[in-house]
Amino acid sequence: MAAVALLALTGCGSSEGDSSASGAPSASSGAAGSKLIVIITPSPDNVFFKAEQDAAAAEAKKLGYETLVLSHDDDPTKQSQEIDTAISRKAAAIILDNAGADASVTAIQKAKDAGIPSFLIDREINKTGVAVAQIVANNAQGAALGGQEFAKLMDNSGKYAELTGKPTDTNAGVRSQGYHSILDQYSGMKMVAQQAANWDQTTALNITQTILQAHPDLKGIIAGNDTMALGAYAALKAAKKTDVIVVGFDGSPDVVDSILNDGVKATVLQPASQIAQMAVDQADKHIKTGSTGQPEKQSVDCVLVNKDNAGKVKDFAISS
Repeated sequence: MAAVALLALTGCGSSEGDSSASGAPSASSGAAGSKLIVIITPSPDNVFFKAEQDAAAAEAKKLGYETLVLSHDDDPTKQSQEIDTAISRKAAAIILDNAGADASVTAIQKAKDAGIPSFLIDREINKTGVAVAQIVANNAQGAALGGQEFAKLMDNSGKYAELTGKPTDTNAGVRSQGYHSILDQYSGMKMVAQQAANWDQTTALNITQTILQAHPDLKGIIAGNDTMALGAYAALKAAKKTDVIVVGFDGSPDVVDSILNDGVKATVLQPASQIAQMAVDQADKHIKTGSTGQPEKQSVDCVLVNKDNAGKVKDFAISS
């Protein structure tokens, strides 16, 4: 996965911003001559989603498209309004990291009915045949890697807690199941708490503080993403319990730095930039030929990141 050059964008997080388009394209439907690609993700305050935005916008620009970059902030209503914007601008395609596996279906169908194809990244929806592509990290495979490393670091025994993501996000369940496909095999490992921290750092910090009060002998915390892992580690550091093992998921720069500085012990890198590039490339092919040549559901394998290879990680990619 090659590192992606960053592209300065305006309008991130707002339905009024446009990085380069001036006025609505003249096409009457999505693929009929429009050169606008609309990129919609959760908040770019999270570096993972910022990486998606930058990679998708850079790839679109390289291919000759204008871009409109928006953020739905995990609000399905805002997402629907932004898809309405894409429709009114007669976009050629939508690149979408969606705001809910069920809640997003209607809005994506609305775009399809308007002749605008959607290419989903990072998160799937609970329906096929609505989006042209759903390209995600292989979360089950990645979580199994994370579970194996966590068990190894725990010496296959001890009390641990799990912090899970948003219940409405398919990835939260898939990652948790992937972790437990490994951890449940070890009779010496005992999960004493499992709580949703909703992908949020502050929520994870507060939950971890509560867990530590109930279980001062906690040996490890496994988190469904790196943001929650950072929150958990901050709580542990404040409690002077930095010997508690923390493992995350995403491969974010902050967690990579933490690994290099003996903080969080490991993470699972999902190739955000590569997936965003793939979505734009497939959108371009679909616009030009009417087909991506690929199945709708596609997955990209994840990579374990620990002290051994953290120094090679940059922008959600591992250099060869």
